[in-house]
Amino acid sequence: MPSLAPGPLTPGPLTPGPLTPAATTAAAPGAGACPATPAAAATQRPSEGSLHSWDLSTGVDGPGTRFVTFLSGCPLTCLYCHNPDTWRMRNGKRTSADDVIAEAAKYVRFISASGGGATVSGGEPLLQPVFTGELLHRMKHELGLHTALDTSGFLGDRATDALLRDTDLVLLDIKSWDPATYKKVTGRPLAPTLDFARRLADLGQEVHVRFVLVPGLTDEPADIEGVAAFAGGLGNVSRVDILPFHKLGEAKWQALAMPFTLHDTPSPTPERVAEVREVFRAHGLNAV
Repeated sequence: MPSLAPGPLTPGPLTPGPLTPAATTAAAPGAGACPATPAAAATQRPSEGSLHSWDLSTGVDGPGTRFVTFLSGCPLTCLYCHNPDTWRMRNGKRTSADDVIAEAAKYVRFISASGGGATVSGGEPLLQPVFTGELLHRMKHELGLHTALDTSGFLGDRATDALLRDTDLVLLDIKSWDPATYKKVTGRPLAPTLDFARRLADLGQEVHVRFVLVPGLTDEPADIEGVAAFAGGLGNVSRVDILPFHKLGEAKWQALAMPFTLHDTPSPTPERVAEVREVFRAHGLNAV
């Protein structure tokens, strides 16, 4: 459904942290004015973050109808990104966790009746791990919603165990098995995503893997087999979404005066998508 307008916002840029994986550390004693929540594990939480938008969606961002918060800022520059307007944190709107929770609270009965929940997405939500953790904690414990984190996993080291305890489901994008292809697609290395996936498996965290099938880019048999074998060996992947490449976001690239290099790339045929699903199913995965 179309995007809905976000709640009251106070404009103001935020400065993103380093764009390399880094563990979240606790704030120094006395730092900041915001009290810690149980999920903070002694981290002093700021009450604000950089928000791109919010939306209500069904069947795309986790089970059921979901209140989806899209945060601004992403360290990846994926060639097929359909929301390149979320890449820069400074282009978001400074908003408080209180405002986001108040907006989500309006839809709790509707969301709960559908078996849905709340998803924190982006951009890359782990670029703002403290704000993301605050939202997940409050969505889960104040509103009683099923929670999901939508992430590339590149900044997985920023997700504390406390944040993950407040996360019922991780939607993990594994964009390629081949490191060179992954770097071409995203501009970043593959290893941090795989490390995060293994950590989630060790924690027993439920994961849905997403794999975007792009003809001429991610559709090599060895690439598909690699992702399928890896996901099948983790033991905690309950679903794999094979997502056919599309060009619905191309207009945003044009509006930002950015070259969309996949302009001439076709969408995969339904038959090819079905073949790829079977590769994942052969590894015991629920591929859809």
